[in-house]
Amino acid sequence: MSANDPLRQRLLAIVEPVCTSAGYDLVDLRLKSEQGGWVLRVFIDFANQTDPEWWKHGVDLAHCERLSRELSAVLDVDDPIPHAYSLEVSSPGIDRPLRTPAHFQRFVGGQIKVALAIPQGDRKNFKGELTTVEGDELVMDVDGQTFRLRIADIDTAKLVPDWDDVMKGGSGVHHKPAQKAAHR
Repeated sequence: MSANDPLRQRLLAIVEPVCTSAGYDLVDLRLKSEQGGWVLRVFIDFANQTDPEWWKHGVDLAHCERLSRELSAVLDVDDPIPHAYSLEVSSPGIDRPLRTPAHFQRFVGGQIKVALAIPQGDRKNFKGELTTVEGDELVMDVDGQTFRLRIADIDTAKLVPDWDDVMKGGSGVHHKPAQKAAHR
């Protein structure tokens, strides 16, 4: 299911408001055919995460179970998937997917891997530092070369964990610290 697939867009339109109203950010969703049948995977995180140590107290099993019940009820009524499937709700994990401009903005300075649905020239895959996000484009440094990629052209994007940092007890993610609003 590609990023611009009509079923994916319909699922996002159904699932995202449920996640938002429950206090979660819909990180991503994927509908895949696997050995045991079709699976709709929904990845969530807490909305408006500004804690610099967010990774120490993320979404747990109880959060996933509660949201799974809510999503199940809504998906049963709307019935967007024309065949049987299983619903799985989970945290995004250390190699979390990136989907929206806000997701990319949160991880400026981090290492990411991008696969384009629409190739840029003869290139479809990119791995490097996310240097900035400008509107609907992200700018990456890949081996010293700068690439501007339209977010709408991305099939998949995810963080590349720093495993040395993980082994030292860190998050494994390097990103720009959240900006605090100035109070007057």
